[in-house]
Amino acid sequence: MTGGSDGLETSAFDFVLPDDLIAQRPVEPRDHSRLMVVRRDSGTIEHLRFVDLPDLLGIGDLLVRNHTKVVPARLVGRRVSTGGKWEGLFLKVLADSDCWEILATTRGKPVAGESVVVAGVDAEELILSLVSKWEGGRWVVRPESSEPVFALLERFGWVPLPPYIRKGVEETGDRSRYQTVYARVPGSVAAPTAGLHFTDRVFERLAAKEIISHDVTLHVGIGTFRPIEVERIEDHVLHAEWAELSQATASAVNRARGNQKRVVAVGTTSARVLETGAIAAPSGRREVSAFQGETSTYLRPGHTFRGIDALVTNFHLPRSSLLVLVSAFAGIDLTREAYAKAVQERYRFYSYGDAMVVL
Repeated sequence: MTGGSDGLETSAFDFVLPDDLIAQRPVEPRDHSRLMVVRRDSGTIEHLRFVDLPDLLGIGDLLVRNHTKVVPARLVGRRVSTGGKWEGLFLKVLADSDCWEILATTRGKPVAGESVVVAGVDAEELILSLVSKWEGGRWVVRPESSEPVFALLERFGWVPLPPYIRKGVEETGDRSRYQTVYARVPGSVAAPTAGLHFTDRVFERLAAKEIISHDVTLHVGIGTFRPIEVERIEDHVLHAEWAELSQATASAVNRARGNQKRVVAVGTTSARVLETGAIAAPSGRREVSAFQGETSTYLRPGHTFRGIDALVTNFHLPRSSLLVLVSAFAGIDLTREAYAKAVQERYRFYSYGDAMVVL
């Protein structure tokens, strides 16, 4: 949904990252993570702590957050027919149906009509009937329960930490830590990780500068883990994810713009929602329009940003659409320099890692 990047090879967004820089556990307290400050106008890079973020913003700037909530979507159980281990990842409830779409893995070859038993707390069990198999390891399953889906996941699910978190860490982790402090709307299978650094203390310091927060929603899907596997970035297809930009938030963004204040997107998900709203707005006007529904907006170099003025983000996977988005906003060369410095200065990478703000 953007132009100007034809011919850019995916290899331009690759880098070598030492394994020991992939954060396995979060910093405590949250706002003590490191913060790299990247300034687009001067090309300079500074090193601070996340708690210093309010000092970098102006009076009356607007912060836009993604208040999606990670659901405990990882299900672990066994096949009734063989007793073999089975594992699934809840993706969504199918429209006009009592069935779920899940991504399942098992050593065997289950067939439609089988059942699996998912273990919960207090020796509870949930039976899932396998209805049909789709491409890519996806299944349609029907839970043998009339309880609401998120109530069932709370009782039977685990938080689905990313695959680069070593196995076993998630078994002892606190559910609340892989969640922003402002998470409200359940639906994501991964956290909008730029928001993990915020604390009440940071919000109090922001409020002292009359910097208010408004929320958008984008439910993060499994595509967030998917690297770009084609040679040119424009050939990559971004999976659609459900999003909402409310009229209240859209009005706040447009009002901030009218008052010559900056709109600061917290994370690539918020940036995608705001830029989707900008694309939907009347042509030639630097404002956003409210919307609700799926978005597959793919922001890459050549895109003219009309919805955001600054971006708070984590350090992302190589060859990922998230790194492409940051490069589109900050510039390819400056992003490459920032990532090289991050490795050199031993910043912590990925979901539980450190943060960057691009101004």
